[in-house]
Order: sequence, then C-alpha cells, then structure tokens
Amino acid sequence: MPKTALITGITGQDGAYLAEFLLNKGYLVHGLKRRSSTFNTQRIDHLIKDPHLHKSNFYLHHSDLTDPNNITRLIQKIKPDEIYNLGAMSHVHVSFDLPEYSANVDAIGTLRILESVKLLGLNDTKIYQASTSELYGKVQAVPQSESTPFYPRSPYAVAKLYAFWITVNYREAFGMFACNGILFNHESPLRGETFVTRKITLGIAKIILGLESKICLGNLSSKRDWGDARDYVKAMWLMLQQDKPHDLVISTGVSRSIKDFIDTAFRILGIKIRFDGKDVDETGIIDSINFEKLDKILGPDHRTMIKEGDKVIEVDPYYFRPTEVDELLGDSSKARRILNWEPEISFEQMIEDMLINDLESLKHITIKDI
Repeated sequence: MPKTALITGITGQDGAYLAEFLLNKGYLVHGLKRRSSTFNTQRIDHLIKDPHLHKSNFYLHHSDLTDPNNITRLIQKIKPDEIYNLGAMSHVHVSFDLPEYSANVDAIGTLRILESVKLLGLNDTKIYQASTSELYGKVQAVPQSESTPFYPRSPYAVAKLYAFWITVNYREAFGMFACNGILFNHESPLRGETFVTRKITLGIAKIILGLESKICLGNLSSKRDWGDARDYVKAMWLMLQQDKPHDLVISTGVSRSIKDFIDTAFRILGIKIRFDGKDVDETGIIDSINFEKLDKILGPDHRTMIKEGDKVIEVDPYYFRPTEVDELLGDSSKARRILNWEPEISFEQMIEDMLINDLESLKHITIKDI
C-alpha cells in the first residue's frame, strides 16, 4: 500500500515542490487549500490538470488552519501516514499588521493539528512542523544551531515559537512522532512576489525588459543563509523517514547580504552594479553591461532598455521592519549527519533559475500593457 501524506499550505512554494516530490515517490497526496475568490493553485496546476502526472493520487480539500472542526474531520477521513504542516501567514513584515491572525494560524493552527491527531488516536501518524530561522531573531550566537537560544523579533516569529514548543510538548507528553524543521531562508522560481528575493529577480527582469526603472527595497545590509526550496523539501521528507523524531536546522552554512544577492543576480546577466551612499541614501547603479552575454540570455527578439549609469536600486524606509533581524547563519551539521542530506543546488544556480523564469514570464508583456 502506498503511503498517504497530508500537506497544509500546498499552494505555497514548499507545498508545491513537496507535493510533486512525494507523488514521484508513489505517495497518495492530499493537500489543504484556502477558499479564495481568485485562482490560487498556479504552483500545482500541472499536478491537477495533467493526467500523466499522478492525477489519480492527488486530492485537494478546502480548509483553513483557523477551523478546528474541519481540520479534525479531514484528518479523520484521510488518516494520513505523514502530515506536513506548511500552512502559515508567512510574511514577516505583514505579521506586524496582522499579529492576531498570525498567531491564530501559525501558533494555534499547529496546536489544532497536533490535538486532532492525538484525539483521533492516530498513533502511527508522523508530523512535520515547518519551523523557521526567524526564531533566532536577535541572534545570541553565530552560527545558529539546534542549541542556540531563540529570540524572535516579529509576531510571525513569536507565533512560530509557540508552534515549535507545542510540537516538542506533544512529542514528549504523548509520545507522538512530531518534529520541527528549522529551515533557514530557501527560495526558488515559485517564491511569492512579495518576498525580497523574488522581488529582486522579478524587478531585475522588468528593468531589463523596460517595464520598470528601479526596485525599492529595505535594509540592504541584512544577511541571510539562502538555500533552494527544492533541496529543502527533501530534508522535510527525510525527517519523517527516521526511527525517532529530531528537531533539525536545515541550512547551507553560508550567509550573504541583500546586496550580495542583487550583485549576483545582475552578474548572472552580464551586468556589473555598484553601490553608492549608505543607509537610506544607498543606491545601486549600473556600472557596466556585457551586451553579448545579456543578448544571448534574452534571445534574438528582445533588446534590453537599460544603460550604464542607470540608478536601479533604491532604499525605501517603508520596507524596514520595526525590529530588524541583521544576520542569520545556520549550522546544519546535525541534519547532515542524521539525514545524510546535503544541499545540491548552488546559490548562483538558484538565482539564475529565478531570473530565467521571471524573464520568460514577462517577455510577452509590453510597456503599453502596464
């Protein structure tokens, strides 16, 4: 009999990649998605519509982590072997505007899943809880490992802190197989457009094609440990294949600044950028362009609109958080040892994939369309 997995947040970046990963391993995959007045399944449409891609093994259910009766009913009906709780209000900046909603979904939503599994007596069900490097916030040590004290700096991170500890508590109190994956930042072409990395790659693509002139960002000096989501969903799965549950840091072990991300993205396209000024007055300016390389990437039917000296990056104080997280750097040595896991997709390859995807998605758009 194939294993059955239940994924909350299946329409998000991680949920989409995890669904395809599990389907390719022969799982029956059930996904929970929120009701919306607009289509919100773009990331998984290929799994829904293509009959050759496991359609008979893939099921979607309307649900919401704020609805305990619905959660319990679906878990009782599906009786999953594995639950991956990826659903969340996951935008850190927005969580300051929606603190109560963030707590209801990210904190109490996790409790609802744990309590449902406990009350239904599903003793063999394994639970993966999507934790986050934002737990470390005002970091107490560099790098951050499983033993580093937490210091959350946003309503999102505080809600995730509750979710982390309630998962540990249910594991210890009721003998449940429940574990936390403390995933550091991970990106991909499926990353949402409001997250800074996708905002950068999509913004650069628009600048290259003449659809926009600049990108406005927050703190350019913030440092993050960036990996690829396609690598990280494999780590999630591996955590539930162990004999015992472990809370594990999943990271690359390399920290880079927002400026490093921007510089790398432009460099992949054959463009050199320089930064002038400091703090809120810092700007990014096109220093030089390798047109031969850029034209090869764009193809014969497109010519870039940018030129040397263009100011393409500006800082807008609006995007600063009320409490900043300056640097996150993960120590994933324990996960590498226990799971035999290593990140395979490089920082540069991840960004190139994001850029190419964004350029291809925009090439049919002209200035008159926006």
